[in-house]
Amino acid sequence: MDLASRYKGVVGLVFGDNPSSNEDSYIQRLLDRISNGTLPDDRRNAIVELQSVVAESNAAQLAFGASGFPVIVGILKDQRDDVEMVRGALETLLGALTPIDHARAQKTEVHAALMNSDLLSREAEHITLLLSLLEEEDFYVRYYTLQILTALLMNSQNRLQEAILTTPRGITRLMDMLMDREVIRNEALLLLTHLTREAEEIQKIVVFEGAFEKIFSIIKEEGGSDGDVVVQDCLELLNNLLRSSSSNQILLRETMGFEPIISVLKLRGITYKFTQQKTVNLLSALETINMLIMGGADSDPGKDSNKLANRTVLVQKKLLDYLLMLGVESQWAPVAVRCMTFKCIGDLVDGHPKNRDILASKVLGEDRQVEPALNSILRIILQTSSIQEFVAADYVFKTVCEKNREGQTMLASTLIPQPHPTTRDPLEDDVNMSFGSMLLRGICSGETDGDLETCCRAASILSHVLKDNIQCKEKALKIVLESHVPSMGTPETLFQRIVRYLAVASSMKSKNKSSTMGKSYIQQIILKLLVTWTVDCPAAVQCFLDSRHHLTYLLELVANPAATVCTRGLASILLGECVIYNKSNENGKDAFAVVDAVSQKVGLTTYFSKFEEMQSSFIFSSSEAPRQGDKPLSRTATPSEAEIEDADVAKAMDKGNEDHPMLISLFDPSFTGLVKSLEGKIRERIVDVYSRPKSEVAVVPADLEQRSGENEKAYINRLKAFIEKQCSEIQNLLARNAALAEDLASSGRNEESQGSMQRSSSVMEKVQMESIRRELQEASQRLETVKAEKAKLESEASDYKNMAAKLESDLKGLSDAYNSLEQANYHLEKEVKSLKGGEDPMEFPDIEAIKEEVRKEAQKESEDELNDLLVCLGQEESKVEKLTAKLMELGVDVDKLLEDIGDESEAQGESDEEEEDH
Repeated sequence: MDLASRYKGVVGLVFGDNPSSNEDSYIQRLLDRISNGTLPDDRRNAIVELQSVVAESNAAQLAFGASGFPVIVGILKDQRDDVEMVRGALETLLGALTPIDHARAQKTEVHAALMNSDLLSREAEHITLLLSLLEEEDFYVRYYTLQILTALLMNSQNRLQEAILTTPRGITRLMDMLMDREVIRNEALLLLTHLTREAEEIQKIVVFEGAFEKIFSIIKEEGGSDGDVVVQDCLELLNNLLRSSSSNQILLRETMGFEPIISVLKLRGITYKFTQQKTVNLLSALETINMLIMGGADSDPGKDSNKLANRTVLVQKKLLDYLLMLGVESQWAPVAVRCMTFKCIGDLVDGHPKNRDILASKVLGEDRQVEPALNSILRIILQTSSIQEFVAADYVFKTVCEKNREGQTMLASTLIPQPHPTTRDPLEDDVNMSFGSMLLRGICSGETDGDLETCCRAASILSHVLKDNIQCKEKALKIVLESHVPSMGTPETLFQRIVRYLAVASSMKSKNKSSTMGKSYIQQIILKLLVTWTVDCPAAVQCFLDSRHHLTYLLELVANPAATVCTRGLASILLGECVIYNKSNENGKDAFAVVDAVSQKVGLTTYFSKFEEMQSSFIFSSSEAPRQGDKPLSRTATPSEAEIEDADVAKAMDKGNEDHPMLISLFDPSFTGLVKSLEGKIRERIVDVYSRPKSEVAVVPADLEQRSGENEKAYINRLKAFIEKQCSEIQNLLARNAALAEDLASSGRNEESQGSMQRSSSVMEKVQMESIRRELQEASQRLETVKAEKAKLESEASDYKNMAAKLESDLKGLSDAYNSLEQANYHLEKEVKSLKGGEDPMEFPDIEAIKEEVRKEAQKESEDELNDLLVCLGQEESKVEKLTAKLMELGVDVDKLLEDIGDESEAQGESDEEEEDH
């Protein structure tokens, strides 16, 4: 048979062409008895012996795979009526597919079970044959068949999934097994769990076959979270169906609803005992809840709407009450369960204003011990001994305060200092304390016990309350705290107290180097608060710089080689905020003074290098990388409680990270993004400050006033020379400082990555471009002034040209009138002569005398008008001379301009003559 020949070829390659062994010959004899035996009992005994030897020997499995499959498959096809033979054949097949204990097997041995699985799954008809056996009435036939399919799935998952999909009613038969007897149901459940992990098509068919109803029916039958591993398998199957499918989540919401899965979280009795299996069941149920809260895969277009609907319905079904009971009120619950519960609460209210308000209105406790739920969560943060629980509960406040200005303002309004008690007043005994008072008590707790652990946790919560809310920041700046011992100290502001604790944390760390890893997050969390507080808050910067000791300590922290990378980097960011948000003009507290102090104490090259070290650190690189979800809980991967709690710490320890790994969760992408944006602003601002004079150039007012006896032209020339001199000095200063900044950036680029090289280059290019831009603006302004003066002069010249044309026209009219008068006079003389020839001269007046008199009058009148015209022309000629001189000063070609005016006048005159001719 082709199947056997292929397997023999594989065996030959592994063991040689002559793999003679006792197992091989023995297997061959048994297979011969099964195939050719005449007595039924002998055949049954042979298959029992075959099943026994195959289950115990790796070599026997190899020998069986070489020639045994055709025999076993033949029994399953042709001898269905012989139940015992079918059972024996299935048990033998199962033994051939089950790996031998690796502790007994030799390392050099080939995994026969894996090779047998590969060989059997190559033929799709084998899978179809096995699926058909699920319809047999015999219990063991169905049971062994499911186990064989599970074994094939472990070794040849893709082939089995394809074969089941192509087999008619393949999934349907498996789903029917969920309604079978308990043992078969459990095997079918385990098989379906493995089948649906990554096969989307199988997931759709399983859901269509009523998987939700059957899953919750089994969970209810098994007793919910009190059930055994079967409940875990049910929840794992449910999670496989919901993990990446919004449509399946919608179907569950609109058919069965979310009540069945929420009821799994219900604790039965105050003496509920959390065994390991119950803990895993609760974690699996919380994982399901979290999937519903997140709404499906990121690539799903309907994720956002489905997420909003799921969160709304879950809160309507009282999920918050169950979560608060499990995570807050049940302090005997395992830490892993409480942490997962806080994560669900945070995700449930994240970006959902209505759910945030509902959480803020929740109260916990009974009788006189009632307090708001947020106060209870804050109390857990301040008191828990588990770092993981602190981080998880901190996430709740992050989501409550994110983009919730009203909520932040409400919480900040409770920040009222309480007087120090004469005796130690544990927080758990003071349930009537407000949220803000408890927070301030937590911040100041380090004064009494010398441990800043509680202080840094309270500082983390305060950073959420103040984030992006200038009103809350300014209100917190006004809070004044009394000294723990009033007679030994003076009151100080909350901001100054936190800065002082930053210095105290440094000294505590240096005294106790053995606990560096355990305490290496205190300074970073306090610095995170200060960085968040000073963003867009000049008042906070001013408060920080009011004490010279603050700036001195921060400079020492940046240069301290014993500090962690994140500590030095965040201290550098805080120093930079004192530059970019500094609005002070006071000497010694302005931005120039801070930059000068950084340059002298640290050096700008070293200062800028702290940014790159921080960005490349484990904490920041892990925060920016996509977060990988926790591995889904399964029967084969069920961690112990200690493993759940310490997984993240061990992972970071292996990487040799000097900063505590919990900072990865606290330094979320929004904070690391803020730090990166501040880094760019700080670089630009420091270079800008370095490239400008410290203050405006002071000029004695008398130098700008016009001197006595100084004409306007000389005054303007003197002012022009003074301004040019000042501009030259300023440009030289800018050039020197820009060159210094360029040298600084160049030296820094030798130690930076390619990305930082581009940033430094872009900053220097921006400085140069700014200088060129200012010069262009000045040149443009001068050009615009010249253009305006030129336009004014051209307008005046045009007016003078029009006036001259009008005078020429008037002169021409006068000349025409004179000519007309001459002609009239000529005609009169002619008439007089004709009259003289025929009349008595005594009867007529003296014509010559009359003509002479008229000529004199006309000549006198013409001379008067001509004198007036000459006077006007003289005045205009003077103006034209002045205008010509002004145009020549401005560089205008006057001769060309006059020629153009002359050409226009001649053209106009010719057009006038043509009109008269017509």
